[in-house]
Amino acid sequence: MIAGLSHIAIRTSNILNSVRFYTEVLGLREAFRMYGEDGALSTVYIYIAPSQYLELFPNGTQRGETERDAIGMCHICLETEDVETAYETVKSKGGPLDSDIRWGKSRCRMFWTHDPDGISLEIMELTPESLQFQANKRFEKAENSLEGLQK
Repeated sequence: MIAGLSHIAIRTSNILNSVRFYTEVLGLREAFRMYGEDGALSTVYIYIAPSQYLELFPNGTQRGETERDAIGMCHICLETEDVETAYETVKSKGGPLDSDIRWGKSRCRMFWTHDPDGISLEIMELTPESLQFQANKRFEKAENSLEGLQK
């Protein structure tokens, strides 16, 4: 029924600052822009991976709840193949670093940053020992087995 995670929508206080952060600091690519009937920029899609995007909206005026124990979304995690290079890139581009590189509870390697509006971003590298990497392999094996049975 569900094929994947398509996009995460983010309302920004300044869409152009957010586009710059996600493209210039994090190295993601802008996919396309959409405009309203009045010609004003209404949405910018930032490409993450096939069929995966950040959807940026302009004109945010009120900050949402940011308390650590608030109910709702906590952060966005973006995967990298090389956490050291990602960390050094964010640092060299003047992006904020909220932590050093460290090991996560799931045995991944990660660091934290945030976008211009303060949205917490985890940058994570899956190691072969990580629970996510191991789960990916299990699901991949199961899906390949199912495909073999259907042929």
